[in-house]
Amino acid sequence: KIISPYFFLEIAKKAKLYNELTKIVIRKSFAAFENNAHEFSVNITIDDIINEDTRDFIYSYIQNNSVANRVTFEIVESENIENFETIERFINVVKSFGCKIAIDDFGTGYSNFEYLMRLQADFIKIDGSIIKEILHDKKSELITSVIVAFAKEMHIQVIGEFVENKEINDKLIQLGVNKSQGYYFHKPSATLD
Repeated sequence: KIISPYFFLEIAKKAKLYNELTKIVIRKSFAAFENNAHEFSVNITIDDIINEDTRDFIYSYIQNNSVANRVTFEIVESENIENFETIERFINVVKSFGCKIAIDDFGTGYSNFEYLMRLQADFIKIDGSIIKEILHDKKSELITSVIVAFAKEMHIQVIGEFVENKEINDKLIQLGVNKSQGYYFHKPSATLD
């Protein structure tokens, strides 16, 4: 059974176990993809990057694993970044080992384009709240178009989240979104099938 992080992340943070949870996710993810050629993503937060212990763990782990060039670290965008130097240094280090960077949930929270220019992301993942409304809301379509135009100029690939049907997927293709993910393609699964 898959349990949504919604049910346990805040509890882990309050119990001061969040950083340990991040380490477990990284270990298990790397192990799950060790014997195949698939690329994969691991979500991390600004707090993970700023926490020296977690950051050093990530550096050490990617340095000693053959899958580093297949992992994308998805940084949750809904958090404010106050220590750009630490974040930029983290990105430079993990990219030097072949990892990629995605900015997750872009278009909500603290989204801004300067942030994207400084972080040198490989991917922008447009927030699902925008994608879900794209067929019925001109503002969602406009936001997506602006993000795609900017990303193309910066040579950043755009991913649409929460794609639930063919119509949404077709609209994203029409707008120039590079990749999509969501129930239209596959529901979450506990196995690599």
